Parts: sequence; C-alpha cells; structure tokens
Amino acid sequence: MSEVILGHGSHKYKVVQGWGTLDAGKNPVNDCHEMVEDAKGRLILLTNETKNNVIIYDKSGKLLDSWGHDYPGGHGLTLADEGDEQFLFLTDTDRNQVLKTDLTGRVIMKYDYPAMTGVYDYPGQFRPTETAVNPNNGDLYIADGYGKNYITQYNHKGEYIRHFGGKGTENDNFNCCHGILVDTRDSSNPTLLITDRGNMQLKRFTLDGQYLSTIPLPGSFICRPVLKDNHIYGAVYRSTTQAYPDSGYITILNEKDQVVSTPGGTAPMYIGGQLQEQRKDRSFLGFMHPHDVCIDGDHNIYVPQWASKKTYPVKLERI
Repeated sequence: MSEVILGHGSHKYKVVQGWGTLDAGKNPVNDCHEMVEDAKGRLILLTNETKNNVIIYDKSGKLLDSWGHDYPGGHGLTLADEGDEQFLFLTDTDRNQVLKTDLTGRVIMKYDYPAMTGVYDYPGQFRPTETAVNPNNGDLYIADGYGKNYITQYNHKGEYIRHFGGKGTENDNFNCCHGILVDTRDSSNPTLLITDRGNMQLKRFTLDGQYLSTIPLPGSFICRPVLKDNHIYGAVYRSTTQAYPDSGYITILNEKDQVVSTPGGTAPMYIGGQLQEQRKDRSFLGFMHPHDVCIDGDHNIYVPQWASKKTYPVKLERI
C-alpha cells in the first residue's frame, strides 16, 4: 500500500495504516470522542461504549488497559496535573455530569448541573462537552456545549466562582461552545480559547470571562482547541461546503492565530488577511468525522472520530 501524506508547509504527516485497531469483540468502540497523553506516554482514549469507556494504548497502538462501564455519554476528556499526580476530567452528556477521576478510573469528585447559576431549571438542561483546567491555580472551566452554552468556572476545591456565555448571537455568546482551552502561550497573560462551533470560529476570553476577540475558521466546524508548543490543533468534524457525511479534517494554527496546515483538507489560503473557506480534500477518505486530536511528544497526531463506523483512532506520523 502506497504512503498517504497529508498536510501543508512544515506540518506534513504520514498516515499510519491500521494503527490501534483492536479486537472489536473484546474492546469495542462506538464514538471515539477524545484522547490525551499522560506523563508516561500512554494514550488514553474516551468512547461512549460502556463495555470499555476508556481504552489505553502505547504509541505503537498496543492495548495496555481499559476501564469504565458507566459513561453512556462519555464525551470530553481533559488531563490535569496536580503536583506529582495526574487526573482526568470526563464529561458525560447523558449523565449531565463532569467527573474527576484518577488514571485508573476511581471517581474523586462529581460536578452536577450548576443550579447555583440560576440559569438551569433541571439537570437535563446541562449537557457538558468539555473542560479546561488552569495549570496556574487549578481553576476548572466547564463548557456546556450541548446544553445552554454557558461556561461555568470553579476553583480547585470545586467551589463555584462564576458563569458566562450562553446561547446567542453577541460576541460573548456561543452557538455550541463545544471545546475550551486555557491558552498559556503568553505566560504573563493566559486566556481562554473557546469553540463557537456552530459559527465556525474560536473565541478568546479573559480568565474571568470577558470577551476579547474572534478567530474565524470559515468552512470548519471545529470541535476543541488543543495546545502543543506554539500551535493550536483542532479536529473539524465536518465542512459546511459539502454534503454532511464524512467531510471532516484537521486544522493547525500558529501563534498568530493563522491556519498553516489542514491535514485531510484543502490548503489554507489568505486573501487580504482573511482566511478563505476550507473544505475536505476528498483524495483521503480515512477521515469521516474527526472529533479530537492528541499530539504526542514526537508531534505525531492521533485522531479519534465521531459517527465513523466504530473505527479506531487514526495516527498521523510527523514528517
């Protein structure tokens, strides 16, 4: 089989055929939603398949472990450092909860629907899709992307601080705040980078929820921003310019918030400083609906996919 090369400029990748494919009878997946790399270099995948919600790989694609049977809406997965330990924050859109666990799945804390905000009438209105942790103070931000589109902030003890956002059309509103990140590239002035997926853009906020700016991504319904070194990576689960099925790809932005590579999509083009509408490159059919990206220490990309025929993640090896 001939090599498949994706991407543009200095961010090009070789598709690793068959990576991570397991025995579906023993370790099945449904939607492969998100993936993170822990301090030991293990790749932790979250699915909404309750036979094994969490699957742990090594970088060669070998199965190391699996756990979890109680997360039918397993969706968001964030890794956080606390001293010498690491913890996971898992969002469940069906259970209307966020759960903090250790790396073996032991539940440490639960975050139920934030009744204290006064904007929720009952738990079912809260369908959290993602979390982000501020590495400087441990504050937790929960994005309710499939619910009422508020961001709720807690301190490291789980105490409510504030909420902001909500569904709407103003700068400080969202149409599916699907993903969230504490952007620490400017160490003296970290900010929040939040997906406004329905409007094909990212929005930047202060850590206390004040709107700063918008990054348009025309054509790209981006799921969540992921930081690696000086670049932001994101999975695009579909393009607006084509028929809905199987139209996703990956996008990579530099420190100037400019798209520099689109593995599986058309090359980024700027005219008059404005990014032109992007779409899927149909020459590669391995991407259907990418839902997340995990970038390892060697800058390889692992891509879990939603509604993609129960396939295992795709690995892109950096060239």
